[in-house]
Amino acid sequence: MMRINLKDFYPWYTHDEYVEVPDEIAEEMLICKRHEESSERRIRRYKAQYSLDADDGIEMRVAFAAKSPHEVLEFKEMFCNLCRALNALPEIQSRRIEAHYIIGVSIRELARMEGIGERNLRKSIRYGLRAMGKFLKKF
Repeated sequence: MMRINLKDFYPWYTHDEYVEVPDEIAEEMLICKRHEESSERRIRRYKAQYSLDADDGIEMRVAFAAKSPHEVLEFKEMFCNLCRALNALPEIQSRRIEAHYIIGVSIRELARMEGIGERNLRKSIRYGLRAMGKFLKKF
């Protein structure tokens, strides 16, 4: 059994509080504390100038802050309305808009897959988006 000071591990302890814990738990707590300290040192040293894909989570926490319940509800309503508008289109237009804007297939590749000209495909998508806009104005 090892005796640790909880004030060293938890910032909300304002006075010394000693507890006896098994050696394995004490060792894990020390490892976690060292990891947190090294992470804080890196943040201070590099002034948190990390890339979003650097896997440190600093900018990810800022970029993807938790949304309020009101924002979540608004997002769900908007998503449902977009789905309704997409479903209100003819099947061909909805398939083309979904493939291009949601899946990310290029116009050229989509035209080649469907065996039509790019100009006709762009026209079909444009008419579909106009129809979706009219549908969404109701909401």
